[in-house]
Amino acid sequence: MASLSGFYFVPLLLLLMLLLASPPTAALASSKPVSGDAGNSTASATRLRPGKELVKYKRIRALLKKLNKPSLKTIKSQDGDIIDCVPSHLQPAFDHPKLKGQKILNPPERPKNYNFTIVGSGSGKVGEVVVQAWHATGEACPEGTVPIRRTTEKDLLRASSLRRYGRKPVHRGIRRDSTSNGHEHAVGYVNSEQYYGAKASVNVWSPRIGDPSEFSLSQIWVISGSFGNDLNTIEAGWQVSPELYGDSNPRFFTYWTTDAYQETGCYNHNCRGFVQTTNKIAIGAAITPESVYNGRQFDITLMLWKDPKHGHWWLELGSGLVVGYWPSYLFTHLARHANMVQFGGEVVNNWPSGSHTATQMGSGHFPSEGFDRAAYFRNLQVVDWDNNLIPAASLKLLADHPGCYDIQGGSNSYWGSYFYYGGPGRNVKCP
Repeated sequence: MASLSGFYFVPLLLLLMLLLASPPTAALASSKPVSGDAGNSTASATRLRPGKELVKYKRIRALLKKLNKPSLKTIKSQDGDIIDCVPSHLQPAFDHPKLKGQKILNPPERPKNYNFTIVGSGSGKVGEVVVQAWHATGEACPEGTVPIRRTTEKDLLRASSLRRYGRKPVHRGIRRDSTSNGHEHAVGYVNSEQYYGAKASVNVWSPRIGDPSEFSLSQIWVISGSFGNDLNTIEAGWQVSPELYGDSNPRFFTYWTTDAYQETGCYNHNCRGFVQTTNKIAIGAAITPESVYNGRQFDITLMLWKDPKHGHWWLELGSGLVVGYWPSYLFTHLARHANMVQFGGEVVNNWPSGSHTATQMGSGHFPSEGFDRAAYFRNLQVVDWDNNLIPAASLKLLADHPGCYDIQGGSNSYWGSYFYYGGPGRNVKCP
C-alpha cells in the first residue's frame, strides 16, 4: 500500500508545481485590462498546459508585454477593438536604439502642387473616408498620446507563427516574372525615374476572404533595391486579413521591409520602426463606411513622401492628416530614393481544396463593370527629385492572373490617371 500512496503523491505534487508556475491570467491578456473585454479573456490560459503548450503561452505573455505599451486611456470600440492611448514617447518605435531619448519630429513641408485636386466623376456618389470604427464612441486620445490597437491573446493564437507575428510570409511578392508564389496582383506601376513619394485615392471595400489564412489588400508600394534579398518597400492602404485582425473588416494599415520581407519590417506597430505622430488615427483599426455596390463610393487618399531635408518617409491620410514617418535609417536603398512605385491590389492564394481561392480583390467584381461597381485608384501621382507632385506618367498595368483579377486604366480631366482593378477569384475563367 505504501508504494500505491507514493504513486498518487508524486503526480499531485507535480500538478501543484505546474499550477504555481502558470502565468497570471491578467498578464497574458495585456498590460492594462479593460472591464468587459471579451477579446482579452484568458480563462483557458490558467488550465494545465504540459510541455510545449506551456512554453507557447509563456512566449505569448512575453510578446504581449513587448507589444502593448502602458496607456493613459483605453477606448473600447463597438467592433471589439481596444484602442490604447499610449504616450507618444512610449510607442514601439522608441524601443529602437537609434530613437531612444529622441523627440517626435514635426511634419516637413509637403510637396509642391499638393493642393491641386481633381474632382471625381460622379462626385455626388464619392465621399472621402477619414473615420474609423472606434471614433463612434465619441471618445478621443489626449494630446501627447497616440492611439494603438491592442494586441490580444486571441490575435497571437490565430497566428501561424509567433516568431513571425505581424509580418508577411517570406515571398517575392513584387517580382514581375513570378506567378507561382501564392501572391497575385493587379497593379499599375512606374519604374523609369527616381521617385520621392506617391499619392492616390482608392475606394474602400470589404472583399470576401475564401480562407482565413489569406488576405486581400489595396495599397501603394514605394520600392527600391533589387528583387533579391535587399528589396526595400514602404506600403500603406487598406486590407482585410482574418488571421491578423480576427474579422473581415477593411483596416487601415502600414508595412515596411528592408530585406525582401525576410527578417525586417512588419505591419503597423508590430515592430520598432514607424513613428506615429497623430492622436486621431489608429493604424490597424477598421475603416468606416465602406463602398456600396451600385451605390455610394467611399475612398481614402494616401500620400507618401520623402522629407527633402532629413530623408525620412512621411505618411498622410486624407486631406492634411499626417499619420507619422519611417526614419531613413531603417532602410538601405530607400534612404536615398525609390526606383519604382506601385498602386493596386494583392491577394494571397493558398489553393484551398486544390483549386484557386475564392478570395476577392477590391470589390470582388471585374474592372469592366466600371464606376460604383469595381474598385478603383484615381489621381495617381508621384513626387519627383524637386519635391513636386506630378502625374504618374508612363504607367504600366499588369495583372498576374487576369481571369481571376484584372485591371483596366485610362486618363481624363476628372480623375487624372486612374484604373479599375480586382475580381472574384475562382470562377469559370479562374478554376
